Amino acid sequence: MILMRRFLATILIGVLLTACATVPDTGRKQLLLIDPSQEMQLGLEAFEKIKQETPISKDPEINALVQRVGKRIAAVAPLPNAQWEFVVFDAPKIANAFCLPGGKVGIYTGILPITRDEAGLATVIGHEVAHAVARHGAERMSQGLLAQIGGEVINVATASKSPQTRQLIQMAYGLGAQLGVMLPYSRTHELEADRLGQLYMARAGYDPRKSIEFWKRFAAWAAKQGKRPPEFLSTHPLGKTRIRQLEKYLPEAEAEYRRAIQQRKP
Repeated sequence: MILMRRFLATILIGVLLTACATVPDTGRKQLLLIDPSQEMQLGLEAFEKIKQETPISKDPEINALVQRVGKRIAAVAPLPNAQWEFVVFDAPKIANAFCLPGGKVGIYTGILPITRDEAGLATVIGHEVAHAVARHGAERMSQGLLAQIGGEVINVATASKSPQTRQLIQMAYGLGAQLGVMLPYSRTHELEADRLGQLYMARAGYDPRKSIEFWKRFAAWAAKQGKRPPEFLSTHPLGKTRIRQLEKYLPEAEAEYRRAIQQRKP
């Protein structure tokens, strides 16, 4: 039993020492146990499935808008080996968007009344692309794998205790992992995507101040949808939290925007 504990502890330490990475631009350290090629393949397969199951918009004006904005964001996003594709899904009741590993971007038509214009759409696409650049999906998967390893360590360490005690310890560990690690990291990912998305839209030549206007509109829209859980129980930060951060990093984005405008001048 002692040898098993030491073996699992050694694995855990090895994982933590060898799987560290750094997010571009923010410099945040992260744990990544998923191979990039594997992550991309999962993204490509998932996107094909979504396209088969969800109606695709045939509106030429909307599609032209999404392609135009998407390509400008893609041109400045550091996503190696991306196979960029921008698809508009005809779902007026879904105010959402996503970017899967590999550069597969989906925009649901329900988000367009909130984006309103190109800068608003650039805010959304920049935010979603940032999730892919920062490999947030792989990081969440890695955290899940690490939590499983931790659970196994606890399971071995408590083998001599009663079944009831072991069950309580496992439940406490699961709750602690969810509230203390998984949810906070989800909120960290959202705020990081906000910051990176603001930078990308600025580098693409869109006024980053418009990102704050969009998130204010989105917060107002979300408030009308009903009550939401407290922030510590939610995967997304409160509207005022993300707006405060965007205002904090606005000078950095505005400097990028000025450089982009200068470069676009003939």
